[in-house]
Amino acid sequence: MNPYILTTLLLSLGLGTTLTFMSSHWLLAWMGLEINTLAIIPLMAQHHHPRAIEATTKYFLAQATAAATLMFAAVTNAWMEGQWDISQMSHPLPNAIITIALALKIGLAPLHSWMPEVLQGLNLTTGLLMSTWQKLAPFALLLQMQPANPNLLIFLGLTSTLVGGWGGLNQTQLRKILAYSSIAHLGWMVLVLQFAPSLTFLALITYFIMTAATFLTFKLNNSTNINSLTLSWTKAPALTSMIPLMLLSLGGLPPLTGFMPKWMIILELSKQGFAVTATLAALSALLSLYFYLRITYAAALTMSPNTTTGTTPWRTQSAQMTLPLALTSMMAMCLLPLTPGITAILTL
Repeated sequence: MNPYILTTLLLSLGLGTTLTFMSSHWLLAWMGLEINTLAIIPLMAQHHHPRAIEATTKYFLAQATAAATLMFAAVTNAWMEGQWDISQMSHPLPNAIITIALALKIGLAPLHSWMPEVLQGLNLTTGLLMSTWQKLAPFALLLQMQPANPNLLIFLGLTSTLVGGWGGLNQTQLRKILAYSSIAHLGWMVLVLQFAPSLTFLALITYFIMTAATFLTFKLNNSTNINSLTLSWTKAPALTSMIPLMLLSLGGLPPLTGFMPKWMIILELSKQGFAVTATLAALSALLSLYFYLRITYAAALTMSPNTTTGTTPWRTQSAQMTLPLALTSMMAMCLLPLTPGITAILTL
């Protein structure tokens, strides 16, 4: 892609998200979401492959449906209440409709079916953008409007954690596994949204770090399915030894970074009297842990048949920037000891 066009698209992507962040009016927020969607579509379709075009079309239809529903609910709220302010959504009907529209935008279950298919059709770089950056604007709106129906959020969160765990069990494609992982993590964030928005923000940031580390690792190894990870020992031995730690951090095992948000969310849910919900969410995390362990086994405990005499055969130099990978992988493993400091910052 022409660098000028790429720069324009990336700036538009940033503009759309920033516009949604800064807006307190539903019309401006909707405009930001639309700019965001229209900016990422050329990035998704830049490889003229039928799979990429199909994924782009599915993504566009899902996002357009969500945006139209959101605008319908905002107009309904303006008609019933006489104002467009995001933080003043007092009527339960438009509030619930907008919550469902934003759930479709970010891919929460049971409105998730577009997400694994779309992610499977993209390359790893665009997939990383879709799994991280594209979640920011809808989450900003969810945090700003404070959905009025607690049962709806609990239902969306629990369904997402369970579907994210079950859906990834039988997959062999890494991008689909990461899509189901994303659905499960988003479910954890939505569960605690109404009780502690700061915890939702913390979970979102740690999810971004861990997902970025995983995507960049797979990109360096040029791996798109579990079997191709068996070749990673010969490409990057040091990085391969860190893959299990990154994946177990995504699974939420101590003493890794991923344990921090899950631990604090379970604690908060128990304090609020939702012990059964916390138990179900913790059990659903075991399902996700199973497919992370599958990837770990393929990457770190198996080696492909090797006919050469050396254990590390000739390999080409990678052109990928390794600094982002080094930073995100270290943060994905080592942030748990900073939990007291992070909680102190969040409670300010």
